[in-house]
Amino acid sequence: MKIKIKWKNIIFLLIVLYIGYIFISQQLTMQNINKQISEKKMEEQRGKYKNQKLQEEVKMSNSNVYIEKLAREKLGLIKQGETPVIDNKN
Repeated sequence: MKIKIKWKNIIFLLIVLYIGYIFISQQLTMQNINKQISEKKMEEQRGKYKNQKLQEEVKMSNSNVYIEKLAREKLGLIKQGETPVIDNKN
């Protein structure tokens, strides 16, 4: 039994396979792009959170309480009548 293969059928099959390949390739590309978009949105949210914290710190830095806290922590300053405590661990 001899099977006749028509050129039209072969061309049609090749076209269908090519279209399938393109479709799958585009789906994979879209998944990668959506993943990148999701990662960038998360990065943006982290940046906004960090920015908000920094803005709060800037507002706080203008208050006398914060300035006094920094002076005590960084410079080791004490108020009159207070007894300084020295930490030997550092």
